Amino acid sequence: MKNQRPGKTDVLQGTLILLVLRTLEALGTLHGYGIARRIEQISEDLLQLNQGTLYPALLRMEQEGWISSKWGASEKNRKAKFYSITAAGRSRQFATTMHVAFSSRRSF
Repeated sequence: MKNQRPGKTDVLQGTLILLVLRTLEALGTLHGYGIARRIEQISEDLLQLNQGTLYPALLRMEQEGWISSKWGASEKNRKAKFYSITAAGRSRQFATTMHVAFSSRRSF
């Protein structure tokens, strides 16, 4: 029988999703590089996000409908994809936050 507890990768992916959603909720529309730098900043550089981690997560989140994107120009006038949280993303953020809160109250 398959173990029902999430693996390390699942936990990290879920944590990354929550961090991205919270970042977009707090700061509004950002490009991927801005999201990564903000997460690194608030984690005091404990989390270092590379493109191979962040961009697949952003794509998955967009496919799930939790974020939307549009192309625009960055501060340095370069083409960049900007991400925004959607209503579904806000619901996901709330549900994930509540799940974490209740899970941490359980004793094993």
